[in-house]
Amino acid sequence: QVQLVESGGGLVQPGGSLRLSCAASGIIFSRYALGWYRQAPGKQRELVADITSGSERTNYADSVKGRFTISRDHAKNTMYLQMNSLKPEDTAVYYCNARSWVMAVQYDYWGQGTQVTVSS
Repeated sequence: QVQLVESGGGLVQPGGSLRLSCAASGIIFSRYALGWYRQAPGKQRELVADITSGSERTNYADSVKGRFTISRDHAKNTMYLQMNSLKPEDTAVYYCNARSWVMAVQYDYWGQGTQVTVSS
């Protein structure tokens, strides 16, 4: 059974920092590209950052470049999102995603989400 479990969300003041974690089980972690997405109330889910299976490449939404850093630890089967200089517009539910392709079939898994609220 595949599980992606996010943690680390919470309430933080503008300018503050949080680190989100996504612990994966039930998958061969090193074979999956990983990503963080977020969804604010009334808005569509959007990509925040993603990282290739071997960490060769990372990609960030323009709105978070220079403030957020995505990383992964293969020994712990865990992905992270370090979020600095947080802004109120970063408020959203953050989801982790694991994606892989085998014989042209896409395997796509999601976590349950963790709430991040940036407010004074």
